[in-house]
Amino acid sequence: MREEEGAATKVAALRQLLDDQLLVRAGSAYVLTPRAQRIQRQLAGLMPQLETLFAAEVFDPATAEEHYRLAATDYALLLFLHQLAREVNKLSPHSALRIESPRDAVFDDVLHGRLDLSFYVAAPPAAFHQELLFEDICVCVMSADNPLARRKRLTLDEYVRCSHLVIDIIDGEQPLIANRLRELGVARRAGLTLPLNAGAAAALPGTNLVATLNKRLVERYAEDPALAVVAAPVELEPFHYFMFWHPRLDHDPAQDPLRCSSNPRWPVGHALTGRFIQCRLRWIAIFNGGGP
Repeated sequence: MREEEGAATKVAALRQLLDDQLLVRAGSAYVLTPRAQRIQRQLAGLMPQLETLFAAEVFDPATAEEHYRLAATDYALLLFLHQLAREVNKLSPHSALRIESPRDAVFDDVLHGRLDLSFYVAAPPAAFHQELLFEDICVCVMSADNPLARRKRLTLDEYVRCSHLVIDIIDGEQPLIANRLRELGVARRAGLTLPLNAGAAAALPGTNLVATLNKRLVERYAEDPALAVVAAPVELEPFHYFMFWHPRLDHDPAQDPLRCSSNPRWPVGHALTGRFIQCRLRWIAIFNGGGP
């Protein structure tokens, strides 16, 4: 009885809204009015679309056509983003991945959706969600004939007196180094500024320049006889390398190929398919010294 009363109430509301009887009695049954018949035909095409619209979203990376954008320095590109590109291409072959150099406004780019993901050498602002990828330390790289090349470690005083090769990451500086020196109340002088880490090794031999680079990257050419690697001042502490994104992407399954492929610590339970689990396990091997 209550169900019949509820249906009658809904029909009455529709009649008032549409200014039409919709259902009229014909003997012992009800028939649709012409207006109701037209609505019925329209709903026949609309209902499948509504069912799709409100159904639980299923993301299939194999057929998806996503457009991913992230910003990173060539430090990340040389260490692991080349692997990320291969993983995303393999897992989602119809998707496009664009990796660009971070602008000075990289946080604003992520905040306003111009980027899906970026990386930073410290915890990003509180407006973003983050995942710790790994820890690294800074080392000083210089020409093998530099007078300081035989030192095991530079003191802070020696360091600031050097002429430096600086990598222009943001605002013409390496934020990790610049911020720490600012905290210590000292500054360094740039003798050469380059846009990429990759050019540092070729620029140092035969000069008095000192480049402060991340050890994971330097290990790739540490055996070069033209170069010397000296421990950085103890005041330049180890750092954590984070990836970060806007919270609005937290529950977007299309973002999982990016964050899984970038992060060796991404929880297996969050992965969409067995392929993502395999991807994660490969990254654990890489960051534990297995190599790409």
